[in-house]
Amino acid sequence: MSTSTALEQADALIEQAWGQPIATLEAAAVQRPVKDPLLRSAMHIRSTLVVTDNAVAVYQDRLHALTRPGQVPAFYDLERITSSAADLRVAQAESRTALQAIGHVIEARAATVTADRAPAVRLAQAAVARSGHAPRALGQAPDQPAPSAAVGPSGVGLGPGR
Repeated sequence: MSTSTALEQADALIEQAWGQPIATLEAAAVQRPVKDPLLRSAMHIRSTLVVTDNAVAVYQDRLHALTRPGQVPAFYDLERITSSAADLRVAQAESRTALQAIGHVIEARAATVTADRAPAVRLAQAAVARSGHAPRALGQAPDQPAPSAAVGPSGVGLGPGR
């Protein structure tokens, strides 16, 4: 079982994705107008995670106090133990859900960055294809632009008078 809390895991994920410490990212997330809405979303989910992480710690401490070694729980303590255990499980599930949500926000950010780069990559590939790699007509000087490729139907069957 992992010794780090869900909040520590979320902090590590966010810091790695944005490349800055959490304190800096918290300050950037509250700026208006919003410069990075995905950062704002991740930090909002993180604030929820702070609450659930504290709840997990409280319920764990309560269970440890009620079930410490050498102590036999009284009959009236059984309800408190059961209730605390259920509350702990709910808080842990909420923490896992918030951590997954932060992961989804980070995946969305990565997809956005990739999508933003995709048109630039296609344009660069097209520019390379049009540049020196295009075939030149016989007798054409290297510094003259190559004729553009014909787009559309070929001239087969059109006859001499097009």
